[in-house]
Amino acid sequence: MKKIIIPFFCAVLFSVPATAQQTSAAPVKAELVKSKLTPKEVIDNYFKALGGKTKLEAVKSTVIDNTLNVQGMDITMNSMKMGNKFKSEQTAMGQKVTQVFDGEKGYIERAGQKSDFPADNIAELKKGTTLEALAFNPSNFQSVTVEKIDAKDYNVLSSEKGKFYFDAATGLLYKSTAAEGSVTVKNYMTVEGLKFPSEIDIEGKGQKVTIKTTKVVLNSGVSDADFK
Repeated sequence: MKKIIIPFFCAVLFSVPATAQQTSAAPVKAELVKSKLTPKEVIDNYFKALGGKTKLEAVKSTVIDNTLNVQGMDITMNSMKMGNKFKSEQTAMGQKVTQVFDGEKGYIERAGQKSDFPADNIAELKKGTTLEALAFNPSNFQSVTVEKIDAKDYNVLSSEKGKFYFDAATGLLYKSTAAEGSVTVKNYMTVEGLKFPSEIDIEGKGQKVTIKTTKVVLNSGVSDADFK
């Protein structure tokens, strides 16, 4: 089984909003157009597009089933999350890889052998939330620019940690880019009145991955014991 690092990479990349720093935002290129919106308005519109901040904050746990395609290989992945804790199990060709973070430390288990998550990533993971969308804090961004991708306008929040492209028409997050790579949300699905990414393309760490979500369960079937 190929070395699969994408789920951990996703956890780090999607935690970027929580670690973005206001005082060291990436410089804006001269050709970019400044938006009339504030960072708070962009993020508020995002929460509204997802189903509302109150509903998002009411989600205390998730169980998600995915299928991944990694360089032509199909993989199933079952994951659960509660606060900053998460667990994922990936299966391909009869072999399983498990990744667990208990809120303080984490590991990857493959072929019966465990290896700890890199220490320099732990601080990032500790700041995770059940729904990573809630990690967006407008105080971490100084301004909003407008960029076009395929003739569509996107409101862009930038920091030293990455750039986040929100569809100007729908308010939804379309793309995230960081040093680790990029995540593009191709489609969303609705579960209990909330929108979740249903198809994601990821490029990073020398891999290209497509993740499709087949099932999302909210506030059921998860306890602290699952992250041991």
